[in-house]
Amino acid sequence: MTERKTTTMGGNIITLLGQELQVGTRAPDFAARTTELYQVTLDDYRGKRKLVSVSPSLDTTICDLQTRRFNQEAAVLPGIVKVLSMSMDLPFALKRWAQSVTGLSIELLSDYIDASFGLSYGVLIKELRLLNRSVFIIDEADVVRYAEVVSENDNHPNYAAALEALKRLG
Repeated sequence: MTERKTTTMGGNIITLLGQELQVGTRAPDFAARTTELYQVTLDDYRGKRKLVSVSPSLDTTICDLQTRRFNQEAAVLPGIVKVLSMSMDLPFALKRWAQSVTGLSIELLSDYIDASFGLSYGVLIKELRLLNRSVFIIDEADVVRYAEVVSENDNHPNYAAALEALKRLG
């Protein structure tokens, strides 16, 4: 298993497990759970452009704000775009969070069972078994077109850059 010390959380160096995902490569498959405990994989979003917003936990301020921001953006994106929010939060916590939002436009997913997404996308934090804050844009052919793994988890991702990468897909 590849280990990388390329990011921090609260100023403390953390270890990310898995290979760093490169733009232009095929997006790895994953298995995650919906708020209703159904398993989904990358294949469930075949033919869609995907914006995957990744955060440690929706129970924290920055993760909450990140998810709300992408939820607002998702409401005005074309139907070919699917916005996914991935965390290690249990599906029950995700469902509770969803009830606090008016007009949910994103799909909340949990990687809690086997960290399939975190390991495949290189964002699983070894020391905490949480996901490192990141954003991935994946096109209809499942090719990674944008990848941002934040260098400090207390910082927001670059929303403008991610949305611009999504717009460039057409």
